[in-house]
Amino acid sequence: MPTALPMPPAPAELQLAALAAVNRPRQLPLLTRIAELLATSPKVQHLIVRGSLASGTADRLSDVDFLVGVHDGALPAFAASLDDLMAVAAGALLPGWRDSIVADLGGIGFVYLVQHEGKMQQVDLYLAPASQIPQIRRKVAGKVLLERPLGTLTASQADAARACIAEHIRRPRTCSELLIEHLVLAVLLHKRIQRGQRFIAYAEWHLLHTATKDLIKTALVPSSGFWGWYQLREELALTPIGRACLADLDAAITSTAVPTTADVEAALDRVLALTERACPNALDGLADAVTAYRTYLELP
Repeated sequence: MPTALPMPPAPAELQLAALAAVNRPRQLPLLTRIAELLATSPKVQHLIVRGSLASGTADRLSDVDFLVGVHDGALPAFAASLDDLMAVAAGALLPGWRDSIVADLGGIGFVYLVQHEGKMQQVDLYLAPASQIPQIRRKVAGKVLLERPLGTLTASQADAARACIAEHIRRPRTCSELLIEHLVLAVLLHKRIQRGQRFIAYAEWHLLHTATKDLIKTALVPSSGFWGWYQLREELALTPIGRACLADLDAAITSTAVPTTADVEAALDRVLALTERACPNALDGLADAVTAYRTYLELP
């Protein structure tokens, strides 16, 4: 199970006092830990807290949400190393989910599930080129924790950042990434259910079913010429595994429109069994992480 390593001293310019003065949510120690971790990189030029922790409206289920401005020239390498950084130094249970829900602000969103003080917490990191942060800040409210001068920026560095972002968005997701998407969406759904956010739960429940469809197609018909939900039965019903997966998908889409906690747990059990049947290699290197995830998910 991942454990966090000792942190180096935080940079003097990391401004946490202003945020602490607004409120002291239970997530503040985790926010401080992640902020100090990110601020140790000289390539991080901007660090901004978003969402309820910035506005002072956080509850015990709120996630830790950062906008991270990385020097354009360093963004490709920073994005490539982020999973390792979050696993080793921050205690992330799983690789980051490439966030498909967050608004497009010209960067890349990642969601990490982190163990903190015996509980699982959600950390959202939105990486953006530092050169784009002024424009993004006109669209997004938040509290600035760190602001460093951009320094020298060349056209080729800006182009490399844009190409990295476009590649992340365009690249098809693997079966492992789609499994992680299920795990993250299950956490989001548990929050919606506990808060009574029925409309958002409905939307994220549909996203979970779509991720199940995408996982089946990626595993069994990766070269499908059909978009979305079209021709599923025609493509998948040709083999016993395909028919079993169709039955799983049918069970998912005929479930209740707004799930209960039990519905989410049943869907998670179903997709883990489906993964073992259709693409067992997707669990390579993730078995212990999934066990840890299930353990933390069951904690009160």
